[in-house]
This record gives sequence, C-alpha cells and structure tokens, in this order.
Amino acid sequence: MKGRQTTATILMADDDEDDCMLAREALAESRLANELHIVNDGEELMDYLHYRGLYANKSSAPRPNLILLDLNMPRKDGREALREIKADPVLRKIPVVILTTSKAEEDVYSSYDLGANSFIIKPVTFTSLVEVMRTIGKYWFEIVELPL
Repeated sequence: MKGRQTTATILMADDDEDDCMLAREALAESRLANELHIVNDGEELMDYLHYRGLYANKSSAPRPNLILLDLNMPRKDGREALREIKADPVLRKIPVVILTTSKAEEDVYSSYDLGANSFIIKPVTFTSLVEVMRTIGKYWFEIVELPL
C-alpha cells in the first residue's frame, strides 16, 4: 500500500487548548505529513466548512480530508456539528472521527447514529496520543480510499 496524498488536511474542533497543543505535537511526533487546522467550537467548525466569517478566504480554510471532533464544546457542541455535517450533501463525505474524553456509552451510540466514522476516547498520556495520531493518519490517509 502506498500513501496517495503527500499532505492531508486535518481539521480539529476542540475547545481545550492543552489538548489542541498536544494533538499538534503528537502529529508532528508521528511524522505524518499532515496540515492541522484547529477551531474551538462547533460554530467555528461550521464557519470553516462553509467559508464564513474568519474563513471567508478559502485559502485560509483548505477542505479537510478528516475532521477530529470533540463532543463537549461551547456554543455548538460536537453532536450538533456532526448532525449538520452529515446532513449536508457536500460535507457528509468528509470522515469525522470523534476524539473526546467522554466514556459515556450513550455518546458512543449517538455519535455513530449521527454518522460518525469512528469514536476514540482521548488517551491520557502523550505517548499514547502520538500512537493514536500515527494510527489515525496511517488508517485514513494510507489504507482507506477516500472520495476526492
């Protein structure tokens, strides 16, 4: 198997600054050629995906190949954002991986019901996060065929 994309764009929606910083470092550490963009809540996520507000200039908001979505965020939470993404014929093809601290069984079930492609509980150690990021990158950008 060979990777088809040299640079994959990952859009992470998470309101926890530490988690975002750790994810950025973990991606760098995993040596994947990924471009990471971060938004802090579901409203900002939808603005990014629809090129509104801060993201009106399309060059500042490249179309993501993958969305990492936290469930618990202010303004619009991950569940609402996921519902909107999967209801949109243009956006629904973008894989959405839930990356959250929630271990609640109902969150797992409802995320898949809303169309999430994967559900991952955030690892507690940096080493584990690096491994998760490496695995996510390998799976979504080297193994899986995604629509262009």
